[in-house]
Amino acid sequence: MTEIVLHNYFRSSTSYRVRIALAMKGIEYRYVAHHLRHGGNRAPEYLAVNPQGLVPALVWSDGRMIAQSLAIIEFLDETVPQPPLLPSDPAGRARVRMLSQMIACDIHPVNNLRILNMLRGRFGADDTAVAEWFRHWVNETFEPLEKILAESPETGIFCHGDTPGMADICLVAQVANNARFNVDMSLYPVIGRIRDACMELQPFIDAAPARQPDAE
Repeated sequence: MTEIVLHNYFRSSTSYRVRIALAMKGIEYRYVAHHLRHGGNRAPEYLAVNPQGLVPALVWSDGRMIAQSLAIIEFLDETVPQPPLLPSDPAGRARVRMLSQMIACDIHPVNNLRILNMLRGRFGADDTAVAEWFRHWVNETFEPLEKILAESPETGIFCHGDTPGMADICLVAQVANNARFNVDMSLYPVIGRIRDACMELQPFIDAAPARQPDAE
């Protein structure tokens, strides 16, 4: 069987999501780093793997390439069913996808490195302005996310019940990114509680940015 390869970058929150999922599933893989700040993801050899030039990209054992972190996570969940990362019932799966996409679709796209670099390079934003931008868009989603999690009877130790899943993976990776921009997490006690519960689990610990071979 051909080895499984994860193309990623230690600080990328989307890469962090996939590393957590792989660790939760107990899937071994080869770690290939692409330094986003140095343009490693735009190198011809990587564009030959993923023409979009973004991380993460997973090359599965049959040679197929899958990009986009949520697509990868759902692929892993269907390919290696245990432990499950989404609930078994349709309503539960929809809720977990909703929570995951609030982070993955509403926060990440406007706060990823490409956008922040554009703010600096084309619009002259300094570090203070970039951090304000980042915090604004986090807060725009974390405020309703906190309310949903706090008020829903389906919230348990984790985002959905008492076992971690895809929504927790997205939440933990986003909170890790928030720390770099001094997001005030005291405003979000339920999110913080769930994050802390996740960080007691070995897959979340092992997948953390600081533990990766390309960490700086």
